[in-house]
Amino acid sequence: MKHALLTIGMFALFCLVSPAKAEALRCSQGSAYEGDSRVSVLYKCGQPTLKDTFCDPVYFPGTLQPVPSPFAQSLVPCLPVEVWVYDRGQGNLIATVRFRGGVVQSISYGRQPE
Repeated sequence: MKHALLTIGMFALFCLVSPAKAEALRCSQGSAYEGDSRVSVLYKCGQPTLKDTFCDPVYFPGTLQPVPSPFAQSLVPCLPVEVWVYDRGQGNLIATVRFRGGVVQSISYGRQPE
């Protein structure tokens, strides 16, 4: 009896501390996940409602201090980021897909784009 309770307790603890699964975007041609390419997301989900492209700040190595703009533009390469917004219709939250380096970095949901 003690062994069974210990096994159940260990299983419950494992379930509580197991890592969270990443978000996915379900589409008509399949689901898009973190790590998917832009082409893969376009194939699975079609054209987004909105797209934005910008440069993420570049930071000094080992610090949280951004490289000043004049230096970041001329000496340090830009870190391009794309944000695609999918309006999934009435009753569904808006999906925001963030790409970095050409692959999905994150997928998030909300009432408004992030």
